[in-house]
Amino acid sequence: MTAAAAGEGRPRRPFDIGELTARAISAAVLAAFALAGAFVGGWATAVVLIVVASVFHFEWSTLTERSFWPGVVFTLTLIAAILAIAAGAEWIGLTVLAAGIVVAAATLNTWRPVGLLYAAMLGVGLMLMRLTELGLPAVLIVLAVVWATDTGAFFAGRAIGGPKLLPAVSPKKTWAGAIGGLLVGIIVGVVVALLAGVRISPILVLICVLLSAASQIGDLFESWVKRRFGAKDASNLVPGHGGLMDRVDGLAVASGVAVVVGWLHGGGDLAAGLLL
Repeated sequence: MTAAAAGEGRPRRPFDIGELTARAISAAVLAAFALAGAFVGGWATAVVLIVVASVFHFEWSTLTERSFWPGVVFTLTLIAAILAIAAGAEWIGLTVLAAGIVVAAATLNTWRPVGLLYAAMLGVGLMLMRLTELGLPAVLIVLAVVWATDTGAFFAGRAIGGPKLLPAVSPKKTWAGAIGGLLVGIIVGVVVALLAGVRISPILVLICVLLSAASQIGDLFESWVKRRFGAKDASNLVPGHGGLMDRVDGLAVASGVAVVVGWLHGGGDLAAGLLL
């Protein structure tokens, strides 16, 4: 009997211990780095976001242009915007960012302004939110929903399997994973809100739904871009995850959505607009 025939009767193993260990260690290190910046606030938050957003944009530029150098000036624009916002000059930072996006668009390379905006939703978006009065609980809830969605989708998708979500974009993602991620994201988001002293309301639950869905859309968007350029991962920087962008793609879109919702509801006080 061949080895293939012998293995036909064995049950499917949805999880690989080595892969899970690598993912868990990498996730723990990244989470500790992110939470340290979130809790300390101020310039510590700026440093964390500059590192994450810069690496994110580096991977985007390398993926879409096969070289980092065409995009380096736009990474510097992103850094300048975050520094200005951290120093209290929000409008200067936003103006620098807007100018960078306009210049990137003028190069007639669509991927450049898209990449800068994508990275800015993460770096600039979370920086703007963290500086407001309720910035810490707002950022923690965004992080919690995104991380829980990613974890829930991974385990539900692997354990349950079933019909694929968008096989042409991401062959491994399933409807079970999407629904599982959504449910876990909502539950964890509400729990973190309770622990942070935020009043729970139907609107807050709806916002958790929106953030979870945005996170999954961001993940699918990055998967589509990688397939467009024939890449499996954004890089090999993070063991078990591929690139940093592979880990925070959903967080970038969720952060952008959080900023838009906060601004529409609360004007300049993004966190209050998001939570209250």
